[in-house]
Amino acid sequence: MLRAFFRTEAGSTSVLLIATVLALLWANSPWGDTYEAFWHTPMGISFGDARFSLDLRHWVNDGLMTVFFFVIGLEVSYEVRLGQLRDRRLIAVPAVAAFGGMLVPAGVYLLLNFGGPGAGGWGVPIATDTAFVLGVLAVVGARCPDPLRAFLLTLAIVDDVLAIMIIAIFYTASLSVPALVIAALLLAAIVTLRWAKIWRAPAYIVLGFALWVATLESGIHPTLIGIALGILVFVYAPTDQKLLLAGEAVQEFTSEPSAQAAREATRRVQRAVSVNERLQLRLHPWSSYVIVPVFALANAGVLLDGESLRAALTSPVSWGVGLGLLLGKFVGISLGTWLPLRFGWGILPGNLVWGQLLGGAAVSGIGFTVALFIVDLAFDDPAIHSQAKIGILAGSLLSAVMGWVIFRMAWDRGGVCAPPEAEPAEELPELLSVPVGPEDHVRGPENARVTIVEYGDFECPYCGRIHPILEELRKKHRDVRVVFRHFPLRTLHPRAAPAAIVSEAAADRGKFWEMHDILYDNQRFLTDADLEHYAAELDVEPWSDVAGHVSRVALDEASGRDSGVRGTPTLFLNGVRYQGPLDLNSISRAVEELRESP
Repeated sequence: MLRAFFRTEAGSTSVLLIATVLALLWANSPWGDTYEAFWHTPMGISFGDARFSLDLRHWVNDGLMTVFFFVIGLEVSYEVRLGQLRDRRLIAVPAVAAFGGMLVPAGVYLLLNFGGPGAGGWGVPIATDTAFVLGVLAVVGARCPDPLRAFLLTLAIVDDVLAIMIIAIFYTASLSVPALVIAALLLAAIVTLRWAKIWRAPAYIVLGFALWVATLESGIHPTLIGIALGILVFVYAPTDQKLLLAGEAVQEFTSEPSAQAAREATRRVQRAVSVNERLQLRLHPWSSYVIVPVFALANAGVLLDGESLRAALTSPVSWGVGLGLLLGKFVGISLGTWLPLRFGWGILPGNLVWGQLLGGAAVSGIGFTVALFIVDLAFDDPAIHSQAKIGILAGSLLSAVMGWVIFRMAWDRGGVCAPPEAEPAEELPELLSVPVGPEDHVRGPENARVTIVEYGDFECPYCGRIHPILEELRKKHRDVRVVFRHFPLRTLHPRAAPAAIVSEAAADRGKFWEMHDILYDNQRFLTDADLEHYAAELDVEPWSDVAGHVSRVALDEASGRDSGVRGTPTLFLNGVRYQGPLDLNSISRAVEELRESP
């Protein structure tokens, strides 16, 4: 789910950028007057004498953007129930970081605008644009690992939810009680349909549209309804029964293909997947490639002539927005990340170092979609409107540049888990300090001609990649055995040490290698709850003798340090350090040479 989301958002960044450039070119062209005239064109729906009408910009901002926030609601619902946000310890750090990334930018803005005509725009620099951020991370490439993308996506989800709450609370001008009562009744009707498990799309579409109109008339911004409805959409993990029924239907179609069998197979396969996931699959492309770019086209067009730029340079609104995004986001997210880690409130999702986290904090200052959205709600004065947009463009651009520079300069390749050949040159021992003994975890025959000792870390992605390579070598050659020794990189991989302890608990039951394989198959999911689940599968008590297991892991670590282990994975072949590439062909050649030697 996360990977699909990354691909959609990162791929749509170019479309969003093109739409932004087109809006700027249109607004600054000889036909610039037509930009505002076009987006103020009224369009409505008539039912007899009743008429509902908005201009094109409001149809985009109030209508299409409701669908955008509906998709965010779907993502929130999925992640809370089945995804990244189900683990409270993983939520804590990005949630506090998101809060800091909103509080500090708002404070920076108010320092420059408190009591002035632009004071109401404090909400403009608070939100992060997920699409642009993931696009920049795609350019950063290898310096941004998947755990950082997961961290920033979680942060962005919390950021979006908080932004919607701020819009609803602080940017609602007036309330119509009758319309609000109608909206509440319609929402209750939708909740009732969900409770009754009535899944008729037309009913939800009609009630949803009526709820949107009632909310719009009530004075509350209708995008709040979008995220609320998204959260209400049912999400579940496929049950064994549904998977079995789907498999039977597909098998029946394969054996006797027909239109009826195809329809039944399609129906059962669809039912195995929750409505939430099906809607995400259908709506993500529309949201990313159509709705958000159209929103940018409708709102990013700002006049950038000499007069407007001079006004922006002296405007506290432009400076407040720009500095709020550039410095406020960076400082707020950095502090919001450090605090929960310092006090043990939560953990990071993987092998992240501070250079990567600071780079992520910097690019989170790209605040575009929601920032432009709040500008439209916060300001009536066209001049202040323009100055705020210029601040958004400047702050977002500078945040992207700062993030790229941090990733470029602060990423220390020696400071992350990496193959030995990626480490800086250092005089290291060539020989294994502690020979293989009965206390080691050994896979293969005792009289093997080749013994491969691996110092590994269950959370290290490179160890995860070499795991199947070593298994293939062992199965290919019956005279090859593999020995695993623990070397958890605790500062980089906070879940590696608990995983090692659980593997030792499994070893007490003679099931070390079963647990070893489970842990490497589930490297992204090593929380305490996950580890307890894996232990239950093997009938193991995970925390039965923590002190003893910690001591056992410490022995492996000590032997690794004495052997010159500095990163993971590190291999020793027949007691000699292996210094070649960590791919199947290279390790195979080294093993063959040892097998053929006298």
